Amino acid sequence: MPDTPRPSGRIILLNGASSSGKSSLARAVQARIEEPFWHISIDHLRDSGVLPTARIRSGEFQWTAMRDAFFEGFEQSLLAYVRCGNNLIVEHIMESRAWLLRLAGLLAGQDVFFVGLHCDLGELERREAARGDRRIGDARRDFHQVHSYCRYDAELDSAVAPEANADRLIAAWRSRATPSAFQRLLAEAGPAA
Repeated sequence: MPDTPRPSGRIILLNGASSSGKSSLARAVQARIEEPFWHISIDHLRDSGVLPTARIRSGEFQWTAMRDAFFEGFEQSLLAYVRCGNNLIVEHIMESRAWLLRLAGLLAGQDVFFVGLHCDLGELERREAARGDRRIGDARRDFHQVHSYCRYDAELDSAVAPEANADRLIAAWRSRATPSAFQRLLAEAGPAA
């Protein structure tokens, strides 16, 4: 913990299918919002060389054995950052209701603004193929599940330009209501969450 107490940071949490435009939206929000926000994602960790990617690809290390600890460690790091007073824009894909409940429980008591970014399936698949760095089929799988168990503080359509969506998100964030989507989720889930 810091030497002198400081207020916790705030989190803008973006959930959407792979290739839905979360990174473009996060960069647009970061460029427009009046306070400093970090932009954090799993892709940043992967692309920075944190993982022993070559050894995973060669089969020496099994990604399936590492995956749960990797994602849970990423989520725990968010709590550490925000407790030290850092504001975060976080990209995440809520792969299951259990993941959503785990993250909501971990971040209980924090200021989390939960945003759903929707994208047409045809556009998702076009982007996925054009990128070349995504496993084909992930976008379709995500499309059918990542929003099905979520309630949001704001919802956006990635057919809209990232800058316009950023303006909408910031306006909704400024006028956010309580309880937040995460607070309602935890209240509904009860003590087991």
